[in-house]
Amino acid sequence: MGKALIIGCGGVASVAIHKCVQNSEVFEEICIASRTKSKCDDLKAKLDGGKTIITTAQVDANHVDELIALINEVQPDIVMNLALPYQDLPIMDACLATKTNYLDTANYEPEDTAKFEYKWQWAYRERFEEAGITALLGSGFDPGVTGVFSAYALKHHFDEIEYIDILDCNAGDHGYPFATNFNPEINIREVSANGRYWKEGEWIETKPMEIKRVYHFPEIGERDMYLLYHEELESLAVNIPGLKQIRFFMTFGESYLTHLKCLENVGMTSIEPIMFEGKEIIPLQFLKAVLPDPASLGPRTKGKTNIGCIFRGKKDGKEKTYYLYNVCDHEECYKEVGSQAVSYTTGVPAMIGAVMLMTGKWNKPGVYNIEEFDPDPFMEALNKWGLPWKESFHPELVD
Repeated sequence: MGKALIIGCGGVASVAIHKCVQNSEVFEEICIASRTKSKCDDLKAKLDGGKTIITTAQVDANHVDELIALINEVQPDIVMNLALPYQDLPIMDACLATKTNYLDTANYEPEDTAKFEYKWQWAYRERFEEAGITALLGSGFDPGVTGVFSAYALKHHFDEIEYIDILDCNAGDHGYPFATNFNPEINIREVSANGRYWKEGEWIETKPMEIKRVYHFPEIGERDMYLLYHEELESLAVNIPGLKQIRFFMTFGESYLTHLKCLENVGMTSIEPIMFEGKEIIPLQFLKAVLPDPASLGPRTKGKTNIGCIFRGKKDGKEKTYYLYNVCDHEECYKEVGSQAVSYTTGVPAMIGAVMLMTGKWNKPGVYNIEEFDPDPFMEALNKWGLPWKESFHPELVD
C-alpha cells in the first residue's frame, strides 16, 4: 500500500511501529528516524524479518532543513510525528515544503512556556489546503480516540450532545514511589498547570488539582480523579454542536500527588533556567533525567487503564446518557509489544490514523482534528487492532 516516515523512537513510537509491522498490507515500508539513530537500529533489529521493509535514519526534528532532506530522501506517503510536542511546527513546515501528509498525537506547545493550544497548528489550515495535503491532529487516545468516540456518539446515538465528561484512569502499579507513565517533562507540565473546563461558551479556570471527584471505573473500581485542562476540550468545544459543557478528569494516587507537591515546592518542576556549577540548566529537564524512563516501566507495571467519555444529550426529543470506554491491561500490552498500556493506548490510534489517511478512508486537504472525520472506520479498526471499546447506556454520572 505505501510507506510511512515515523519520527520518534520513544514508548509511543515503539508501540506504533510494532502495530505498523503487524499491518504490513498497509505499511509496506517504514523509516524510523530519531535524534539517536541507535535506538531506531535496536528496534529495527527486533522487528526485522517480516513483510514490512524497515529502514532507519538520524534527524533533529527541531531543524526544518534536516526534516525536508529526510522526507525527500524517503518519499513517504505520510509523516507520523511521534516526537515531542515542541517539534510539531517544524515537522508541519517540512511536510508543507514536501507536500506530504502529516499526523501527530499531541498539540504544539512552546518549549519555554507551559502552555498548549491548537491556535499555532490551526493557523496552517489554508496552506495545507492549498498544498493538497492533510494534517491529522491528535491521533492518540486523549486526544484522539476520545474525539472519535464523540463523533461516533453524535452520529449514532444523539441528535444533540450537551455534556461530555472525559475520564482517564490509570490503575497500573509500577512499584516506584514516583514515576510518570509518559515523557516526565510533558506529563509534569500538564498536571501542574491550572485546570480549565468549557461551560456555556466560556472557559472556567481552576487551580491545579482543585476539583476532585471519586468515580467507580468499570473493571477497576473507585479511584480519585482530578479536573485538568486537556487539549481535546478545545477542539471538541468547537466541533461538537450544541455542547454546553465539557470537562476532563484524570486519576492520581496520593503518593504521586505528595511527591509532585514536594518537587514543586523545591522548584524542581520549574521550566525557568537556573545556573548550576557555571552552566544553565532547566530544573524540570534535570528531574526528567533522574526519574525512571517511562519506557522501562513495561515489565514492572500491573493493572489496567480505563479511558472513555460520558455523553449526555437528546435523541428524538428525549434525554439520553451514553458511556463509551476502553479497558486496557498493562501486562497484556507488555506481552504483545513490550510496552505498558499508556504507551499502547496512544501508539495504536497513531497507527490507525495513518491507515485512515494512507487508504483514503479519510481524505480532505487541510488541518483537521480527528473528530472532524467519519468515526466508523476508525471505531472498527480499534476493535481489530487491540483497543476494543465498550458501551453503557446507564453509567454512573460525574456530579
